[in-house]
Amino acid sequence: MDTQPVDPSDDQLETAVATLKLLADPTRLRVVWTLLHGRHAVNDLAEHVGANPAAVSQHLAKLRLAKLVRTERQGTRVLYALVNDHIERLATEALFNSQHIAGTAHPHQRPDSQHSHPHSHAHVDDAADGAAG
Repeated sequence: MDTQPVDPSDDQLETAVATLKLLADPTRLRVVWTLLHGRHAVNDLAEHVGANPAAVSQHLAKLRLAKLVRTERQGTRVLYALVNDHIERLATEALFNSQHIAGTAHPHQRPDSQHSHPHSHAHVDDAADGAAG
C-alpha cells in the first residue's frame, strides 16, 4: 500500500535548507564523505581531505552545531562521526547524482538493486506502466 508523504512544516523546510547549505561547501562534503567510512580525529580528516587542521576544525564546528556530526572521546583523542544515516544517504545521493549529471559510470547502481529501496532509481517508464495497469 502506497502512502502519501506528509507535507513538511516550515521549521522542517528551514532545517533542511540549512543542512543543504552546510553540505554545499566542498571541504565539508569531503569531511562528511570521509566520515561515511568511520570515526576520525581532526588531523586524520585534514590529511584525508587535503586541508589544514584549523580549517577542518572550523568546518567540523559548523557541522556539529547543526547536529550533523557528533564527537566521541577515545582516550585523549576526540573523534568525529556522523550523527545518523540520513546524513550519510544525503551526501551519498548528492555525489551519486553528480555522476548522473556528469554522464559518468554509475558503479552504485546495480541491476539487481533497482527496486530494493523505496526511493530507488525507478525509470519513468516503470511509473507509467504502473499507472496504466
